[in-house]
Parts: sequence; structure tokens; C-alpha cells
Amino acid sequence: MRLDEDCQSPLPHKNLWDETDVVVITYANTILSENQHPLKALHHFLKTHFTMLINSVHILPFFPYSSDDGFAVIDYKRVDPKVGDWNDILRISTDFHLMADLVINHCSSQHQWFVNFQAGKSPGNDYFFTVDPNENLAGVVRPRTTPLLRAVSNGDATKCVWCTFGHDQIDLDFRNPQVLLEMVDILRLYLDMGVRIFRLDAVAFLWKKIGSSCINLEETHELVRLLRTLIEHANPNAVIITETNIPNRENLSYFGNANEAHCIYNFSLPPLLLNSLVSGDCRHLKNWLMSMPPAQNGTTYFNFIASHDGIGLRPVEGLLSDEEQEALIQTMENFGGQISWRALDDGNRKPYEINISLFDALKGTTAGEDEWQLERFICAHAIMLALEGIPGFYLHSLVGTTNDYQRMLEHGHNRAINRRQWQELEINRKLRDATSHHYKVFYQLRHLIHLRREQPAFHPNATQFTLHLGDRIFAFWRQSMDRRQSIFCLNNISDAPQTVPLSSLNLISTDKWKDLINEQYFEDMLDSLTLEPYQTRWITNRW
Repeated sequence: MRLDEDCQSPLPHKNLWDETDVVVITYANTILSENQHPLKALHHFLKTHFTMLINSVHILPFFPYSSDDGFAVIDYKRVDPKVGDWNDILRISTDFHLMADLVINHCSSQHQWFVNFQAGKSPGNDYFFTVDPNENLAGVVRPRTTPLLRAVSNGDATKCVWCTFGHDQIDLDFRNPQVLLEMVDILRLYLDMGVRIFRLDAVAFLWKKIGSSCINLEETHELVRLLRTLIEHANPNAVIITETNIPNRENLSYFGNANEAHCIYNFSLPPLLLNSLVSGDCRHLKNWLMSMPPAQNGTTYFNFIASHDGIGLRPVEGLLSDEEQEALIQTMENFGGQISWRALDDGNRKPYEINISLFDALKGTTAGEDEWQLERFICAHAIMLALEGIPGFYLHSLVGTTNDYQRMLEHGHNRAINRRQWQELEINRKLRDATSHHYKVFYQLRHLIHLRREQPAFHPNATQFTLHLGDRIFAFWRQSMDRRQSIFCLNNISDAPQTVPLSSLNLISTDKWKDLINEQYFEDMLDSLTLEPYQTRWITNRW
């Protein structure tokens, strides 16, 4: 993302990114090394392997916390001493554009605010959302199966506090302006510490109104607009990304009129792409892509296919049938995945997300495991890299990490299956071993990232048009904003070779055409090309 500090005021509809922007997503303690803080080890690993390749890093919450691997924040203004200090954060921000979480919906039950709440003291006594347990809360949308309310002492009284995500994460009450002022103060600190990309965690649940679903309320959007105004006037080149794991149409609403989020997570992409690759049928992925509106200048999509969380299923509600979701879930369970659930208002529960490493998720199809795991995995990332938007790679995907069953058992929750910690010496050794799948994943993805960064047609806001080449070929056309470069992105999402007539692409015969990935040239426009199982072709007229 472009960070021109000389600019003094935000320009509307200005793109703060281009085709060179690629994000890596990681925990502060994913890379460990003896005799140094994890943040130093992470910084060293990133500089060693990704300099001039990946320019942005999202470090997941690096604050003291009590649970949820960082998302139950005890102190927003301190770096967890177990991972490092603010100087480590500042050093990373000098080499990479730094993205950090504002865990805005809730804080830890161990935060001083909540300790004060329980004692009836300020600040904190009126910072948390409380509700009469006799209220009708049946319509509240939940991402968890835990009870919504927790009864706690508040001075000499007992009150029920609202807990969207669990009883260790207490929801803040933004009806109190002082809570907003506290968050603005925290934002200012993060800006001073080098943060330029702000991820608003779980922001869709921010505002509560009894009798409503308590999700995506207009007051929430108004608060996002306010934070956007404050942040971009402090730094016109800062970027807001909203994390809203909700159905697609509701997710799109967080763009506002280019006055809310600069970027929104493309939450429908991971489950739809995974479903296409394990079923060998891209109809739903193609229909979704056709329905996605082009982002206005000044906004774009944040594309990812793996993260610290699971593969969400809410974003495919209305896109995949119940039977198709069940087939996908069963396949993932066959490959070692776990299922996390959410509560429904009728007392039942529904699958919320699939917890599995992406490398293991793609070890086969609905028919079972096969020999195409690596090819399928690379194909998934080639699709993500070519789509409209900014690509984000989970660090574990870049190195081909597999399911971590031991960590899941030790931590007692499903998401830990995809949160392995690597010793730097061990992962470096695997990345040097040409026979390991880690090496093969790493260097094939590096090659694709390098190619992407050189193509104007892969600008996050460049034109995108869906192609119709059958249900086994997921294809789309990208065109640079100056219209000089076209790239036809063809992806065989099946385990059998697929042949495509070049005439179906309408290649301009006066141009020369080349596949960027394998450097094949095309001269006869009446010829055809064959894509091997899970092969990707990026056919362009400019290189």
C-alpha cells in the first residue's frame, strides 16, 4: 500500500494499493528461535524469505491476552512481553506495511476495565453491555454455542453482561461515548507505533439493540464511517479492513459508498473455492464471481483462502445447498478436519466453520485422497492471486503446514489445528530440502507471487470478467486500467486434463500471446490448449 507521508488530507476514491501489494498473515509467535523474542524471529524470517516479494504483514493480536489466541485482550496498549515490545513492532513496520487488529467488539474478562466493572469503579463501571435476562433475545445472531449472557457482580449488584464470543470476552457498550474515546486513543497509539492497516475484528456485532438480530445494525456502519474519518485524517494513507464473517450481501455493505471500509474480506472465496476443487465443479464459484460488483476506486477486496480461523460456512449460505455443504464437511472430516458450531435461536446448532490446514483440506476430492494434493494447493493460490483484490497468504500456507493435532489437543479448541509454531531452524531446514512438500509449496508460490507483482492487469481494481468454459475450467479475464494488458486466467479445477479452443478466448490476432507461468507462446488462434489436472494458465499479450 502506498504510504506517502507528505499528503495531508485524504483524497476520495484514491487507490492506496497496486499489483505489488501482497500480505502475509501470521501470529507474532509462529516463528520461534532460541535466545530472542518471537517478534524478532518473525522479522528475521520475513526479511530472509520475503523481501521484495511480500510488502505487507498482518500480525495477529500481539497484546497480553487471556484466551482465544490473542482475541481476548487484557491490555490494548502493551505488547505481550512473551513476544517482544513496541520497538520490535516499530522495526517490522520499517520493512513492511504493518496490519494490526483493533479488537473492538469486546475485551478480556481480565482487562482492568472489567475488573473495575465488577468492583463498581471507573473507568469501566459503565463500559460493558448489560441486559435484563428476561428480555426476548431469540433473534440475536450468534457465532458460538456458549450462553450469550454471563451473570457477574457489579459493585453491590448483579448484572448480566453480553458475551458474543464466550464468557472470557465481554462485549463493550458503544452507547457510552467514553468507550469510543478509549478506542480512538488506542488507534492513535497504533498509528504512532507504525500500524498503517487496521483490521476491525468482529465489527459486525458492535452495536446491540434489543429486539433485533444485533448484527450489521446501522449504528455499526455509522461507527465504521466515523473511525474511517478519524483514521484517514490522521494519516491519509492508512487503510481500514473490516472482518465480517457473514453472508455475502451483508459483507458487501461494509464498503458503504466508498466511505466505510477500504477493503472487505472476501469471506465467500475460501469455502466456494475449496468446494470447487474437491468436487471438480466450479458452477457455484463462477456464479458467485459473476455476481460480485466491481469495487469502486478507493475500495477493493481482501482475498484469502486460509487464515488463523477456520473456513467459514456462513458466507456460503444461499450459495451452496445443505446437501453440498454436508458433502464438503464430510470430505474435510475425512481429511482430519474438525467442525465448529454456532447456536440457532430455536436451540439447535449449525456448522459455523471448518477447522483444517488448507494443505490437508486439498489432499483429495469427495472421492477420497489422491496424488494431486500439491497441484490442487498451488491451483487454489494461483486463483486467489489473479482475482480482483489484494491477496493475503496465511504464513502456514506459504510453507505448506499440515494439521497440528497435538496443538489442538493441548489448547482444547479446534482452531489450534491450524496454528502450529515453527522453530526457525526446523522450517528453514525443510525449505532447503528439495524433496519436501514444504520446499515445493514455498518455491512454486514464490514464483507465482513474483509474476503477479509484474502484471498491471493484476492491479486490485483492474477489470475482471468471468469466462464460460464449462464446469471444469474456472476462468476469468483481467485487463489493466490503461487497457494495454490483458490476462486470461484459466484454471483446471478437476483431476482430468481439459482442452480449451483458443478461439473461445477471443484472443486478438494482431497481438502476441504467452502463458506467463510456463512461457508457452501461442501463434495459431485456431489451435487449442490442454490444461493438465489443476493446472493454471495466465495467457497475456504483454510481458
